[in-house]
Amino acid sequence: MKHVTLLLLSMSFLHAQVAGELEKAKAAVEILDRWHAADPVKAERSLHFVLWTPKGRPAPEMYEERLTRIMTHIQDFYEREMQRLGFGPRSIKLPMEGAKLKINLIEGKKPETAYGMSSGSEIRKECLTVLRAQGINADEETLVLFCNLAHWDAEKLIFTHQSPYYAGGTARGGTAWQLDSPELDTLNLTRKEPLIRDGQYGRISLGKHNSIFIGGIAHELGHALGLPHCRERPDEATRGTALMGSGNRSYGDELRNEGKGSFLTLAHALRLASHPQFSGSIKGLKSPVTAELTELKLTARGKAIEVSGTLSATPPVYAVVAYFDPEGGSDYNATTATAIPDREGRFTLSCDALVPGKAGELRLIPLHVNGSTGGWLSQTRFKYPYQVKPDGTPDLRTYETYASLATFIEALRRNDRETAVSESRQLKDPYLRELTAKVLGRGRQATVSPSAADPSVEQSPLTAFLPSSAKVGWREPAYDHLPEAPFLLESAGRLFTTGIYAHAPAAHRYDLGGLWKTLTGSAGLPTSKSGSVVFEIRGDGKSLWKSKRVQGGEIVNFSVKLDGVTTLELAVEPTADGPGSDWGLWLEPSLAR
Repeated sequence: MKHVTLLLLSMSFLHAQVAGELEKAKAAVEILDRWHAADPVKAERSLHFVLWTPKGRPAPEMYEERLTRIMTHIQDFYEREMQRLGFGPRSIKLPMEGAKLKINLIEGKKPETAYGMSSGSEIRKECLTVLRAQGINADEETLVLFCNLAHWDAEKLIFTHQSPYYAGGTARGGTAWQLDSPELDTLNLTRKEPLIRDGQYGRISLGKHNSIFIGGIAHELGHALGLPHCRERPDEATRGTALMGSGNRSYGDELRNEGKGSFLTLAHALRLASHPQFSGSIKGLKSPVTAELTELKLTARGKAIEVSGTLSATPPVYAVVAYFDPEGGSDYNATTATAIPDREGRFTLSCDALVPGKAGELRLIPLHVNGSTGGWLSQTRFKYPYQVKPDGTPDLRTYETYASLATFIEALRRNDRETAVSESRQLKDPYLRELTAKVLGRGRQATVSPSAADPSVEQSPLTAFLPSSAKVGWREPAYDHLPEAPFLLESAGRLFTTGIYAHAPAAHRYDLGGLWKTLTGSAGLPTSKSGSVVFEIRGDGKSLWKSKRVQGGEIVNFSVKLDGVTTLELAVEPTADGPGSDWGLWLEPSLAR
């Protein structure tokens, strides 16, 4: 009886969840349809396909038939998911020539050995001339470039590849770099045998191999259409794996009875609903957008964060998507919540899919009726740090600090120092006065090196001293503040009063004169930055401490002995993913005698 009761409760919850999603979809579609119906600008846009192959290498066998089956399968997936979520039979558009997909076969300028996984830009550039001759502007279309850089040994059943495999884009246009290989075919999705050797995934069935790489096509296409990563919430997991999370590896698993397969989240279906591929409209596609968020309020309710606010936007916003992104894991482990604003722009949403003991970042994305999300800079403007206690309850103190300093930060963003100083002086909290004083002091530099410090000073923040040399990988060296808004030193949801901005590659050297015994502190990146770095502390050229690979929102602590050290160096190096967003921070570093 107990199991029956639990089952009924579970079914009741699922029915309520489905009803809620359908209600949101209906409300969003009504806003979209009403706006697009006034002075409509219809357009039947379709994807554009290229099979690119290195010079002298034949195209994979039966590529036209196979890629037609693959893309039709993916088209059906998107349509089925959009319909399930209440948006009707919307999907990507495929250019067909009779019963086959129209695919441009383009030969590269160099032999295969000249290309690799990092050759995406070069390959795309080689394709542009051919596409341009057909009237295709690659910057205003969505391109799918299949690269013939995989190797399949049909006798030994071994697969390897060196193909670019990534994507990016918006409603205006995008590019997805994929790979093609003779064994990739939707007809093989059901096959549990034979077992093959995949150079990346090891010993797997031919069916699972196809799930991974056909799912990869669907996933990377999502990025080209403007979808970021996110994973399924626990209440969504009954449907399988979110396509834009790890769903690229589970696509079609249900066909082999090996799982529930992949699905689209409501958050991503909402984003796709206004994309020209799905809406059939290009009205206002290139129009500038503005969005102002007022009356924002974040509230901890039990183990959930509730978010409310009012959006004023041009063109109008038909939905708001929130990403709750815990530290580490890039954005793959972000979960989502959605809301449809009322006629005054008011919205409320809530999420309890938070990771205990982790800091995170909340990103609010306004979805405009013309398909825009405001561009990357606007997307990251509405972002707020939070922490989750070990028991799962949210800790919003850092956000509340930012909120209390909103006028101060906005004044600095406008370079209005007079207003910023006035706001700082009115603060009653000593901690906030210290924070703002540090930021207002930016541009001032210490004048004394650690070796010339007053001998009676037993302990001091390192930023109180002048470095003998300093270099950073982007912008200029900065102390006790960040070089751009919101200026405050934040990492893993915590605020710090002192610190060194050290975008990799960075090196800060200090003359200690052998007069200091220890250096303690922390190191990390701002929660909002997606880079990864390695921190290292050196004394007289010798490594004294080295961190693991540290990603945005993570913090590592250090305590280093400096006995006899004359020259101290704080180094920050990029990792294999390059220096992008590598905002290294030395947080509250302190010298002691």
